[in-house]
This record gives sequence, structure tokens and C-alpha cells, in this order.
Amino acid sequence: MSSTSERRASAAFVLRAVALSFTAYFCMYAFRKPFAAASFEGEAAFGVEAKTAFVVAQVIGYTVSKFLGVKLVSELAAKKRRLALIATVVMAELALLVFAVAPTPLRVACLFFNGLPLGFVWGLVVRYLEGRRQSEILLAGLSVSFIVASGAVKDVGRWLLGEGITEAWMPAAVGAMFFPLFVVSVIGLDRLPAPSRADIEARSERGPMSAEDRRALLRRHAVGFGALFVVYFFLTAYRDFRDNYGVEIFEALGQGGEAALFTRTELPVAFGVLVCMALLNLVRDNRRAVAATFGCLIVGMALLAGGTWLHRAGAVDAVTWMICTGLGSYLAYVPYGSVLFDRILAATGTAGTAVFAIYVADALGYTGSVLLQLGRDVFFGGVSRLAFFEGFTWALALGGAALLLVALRDFLSERATGSGARPARPASPR
Repeated sequence: MSSTSERRASAAFVLRAVALSFTAYFCMYAFRKPFAAASFEGEAAFGVEAKTAFVVAQVIGYTVSKFLGVKLVSELAAKKRRLALIATVVMAELALLVFAVAPTPLRVACLFFNGLPLGFVWGLVVRYLEGRRQSEILLAGLSVSFIVASGAVKDVGRWLLGEGITEAWMPAAVGAMFFPLFVVSVIGLDRLPAPSRADIEARSERGPMSAEDRRALLRRHAVGFGALFVVYFFLTAYRDFRDNYGVEIFEALGQGGEAALFTRTELPVAFGVLVCMALLNLVRDNRRAVAATFGCLIVGMALLAGGTWLHRAGAVDAVTWMICTGLGSYLAYVPYGSVLFDRILAATGTAGTAVFAIYVADALGYTGSVLLQLGRDVFFGGVSRLAFFEGFTWALALGGAALLLVALRDFLSERATGSGARPARPASPR
């Protein structure tokens, strides 16, 4: 095949894979986030506001799935991915249907069982995309999906509420709207070709990891992974707080009545993250790519601090500040679930799946999100959500930047990139 034909085939594959993965994960959000568009005013459960209870219950379910996914997703055979993906959203939609007719306390349990299967979706989709020479572009396209989807499906939910759908039935209605498209996109993903020999040589082979493989990787990079996981613990909590209470934060900023507000603020965020992630694909050397990816994370922390300082000084308006917090947090957050661990495995010559490290990070991150949701109401109940969010922004930006520098030093040390990696195995059929 000529070089021109190869480039065309590569471009066609990238467009196809990005479109399918973007659509699949976008549709998953239709089962996860629409309930956050409702306020559930006047409802309470277990001594707290109903919405807080719903958010915490769903995040706990999502967190449990991340701990389970460390083993289940990293070991799952390729031939079982399609069925597993479809099963996750079927279970999530059934939970939303029960949510629609259940009393408030039982709805809390429904959202736990809604979040439990959905936590597997990210890793299952990433398994189709990792370990390829175009992985940065593929994973960037996938990552944009959840930046855009969270706001978009909430706007769909708000639209249905305006059309007379009740708060109880709205989440299930949004999920049903997106289910057929989800199934079609998953079938398409399952038909993607496996990584080629050239992909394996450039990025190391990606396949199931045994328990010993997983333990060895964590022991070898204990300092780097430890620092990364601490940052992600707080970063996930921050991102979830901004996402789940965006309606309340905008109302406190005087912007609550604007139509399609979430879409307006998240589209610039998605575009900025997509550009940065795609540019990382230009860095061929894996060691330099690790450094560039950490640079992206640190720039994200700088945007959090800089945007908040400018807003406090009156130099930018509320919407611009929220765009800055979104862009900053997602520049730091997105690489964790996509290119960061993929490049670390490639730079260290480790055979296995980046999904393992992603799920360890997610398990810890969503634990942080649960603790934040509960801790904020218990210990900072007298502080407005806006004031809490602003203070959290400062703490994350300053502490996160320092820890990221520690992790970067560890991963770029001679010890980290020297011998000890498990050699790549011969390619196995899908």
C-alpha cells in the first residue's frame, strides 16, 4: 500500500473510531446525568436534601464499579465487550424506571444501582482505542464526549421538564431517547480492527493484566502513581461538584435563567481540551510525551487559579470564570482517563492495559467525590455552594500543581524508564 493510501486509511479509521466512541459515551451520559437538571425542591431523604442524597448514591454506585473494574475491565476478553457495554445501560435504564415510581428514600437506592453499571463504560470503550499510534487523537475525541454530554443531556432534561414531564420520569425519558443510538455505536466499535503490529511496536502490546502484573506496575512507580492518585482524588471531587451543582452555582452567580447555559459554557471547554489532546499526538517520543502530558495537567491547574483570581478582581464575568474552571479542571482531568497512562506504559515498555491504572485512579477519585458530597453538607453546611466551590478551586490549583511536579520527576527518572518492564507479548487475536 502506498504512503498516500496508508494516510487515507489511517484518517478514515480515526474518523470512524472517534465518531463511534464519542457517540457511545455521549449516549451513556443520557442515563447518568439528566437527573441533575432537576432540583427536587422540598424533598429529603435520610436527613439531607434529596438531590444531595441522589448525587451521593449515584456516585457511590459509580465508585464501587471502579473498584470492581480494576479487575473485571482489565481482564475482560475482547469478545465480551459488546455484550457488557449494552448490558450496562440496560441495567441503568431499569433503575431509572423504578426511580420514576418509587418513594424518595427508595429512589436513593435506584440511583446507586443506576451508577453501578455505568462506571464500567469508560474502560470498556477505552479498551477499543488504547495502544495505537493514533491513540491521543482517538482518546481526545472520546474525552470530548463527556465534557459536552454532561451539559447537553441536562439541557435535554430541562427541555423535557418544560414540556411537562415530571422530575421523576424525566431521567428515564432522556435515557430511552438515546438508547438506540448507543446500541448502534457499540456494534460499530466492536467491528474496529485490532491494533496492528506497528501499533504494538510503537506503544507496547495492550491486553489483559494479571493480578501480579498490576501489583508489579504499582510497586515500580509507587511515588509517581501515589502523587497522581492524590491529585485525582481531589480533582474528581472538584469536577463532580462543579458538574452536579452547576445549576445552583450559576443561580448564585445570577445566571440561572439563561437557556442552554451548560452547552454554552462547555463547548469552549470541549474545544480547548480536544486541541490540546490532539497536539500530544504530534510528540512521537514516549518519554517526551509523558512530560508534555504533565505540562497539560499543570497548565490546567494554572487556569483554575488564574481564572478565579481574575473573577475575584472583577476582570472577567461569571460565565467566563466558569469556562476557566471547566477548561482548567478538564485539562487536568481528561488525560488521566486517556493519554496519560497510555503514554506512561509506552514510555516504560510495559505490556498490559492502561485501563488498569485508569480504574485505580477512578476508584480513588470517586471515593473522594463521595466524601466531598457528604463532608460539605456535614462540616460546611453553612457555607454556600458558590463560596465552597471557590475555596476548593484555590486549594486544588495550588496543591495539585505541587504534587504533579513530584510525579513528573518520578516518571522521568532513569529508574522509572529503565529496565524492569514486562516485555511485550506476541499479538493475540481479538
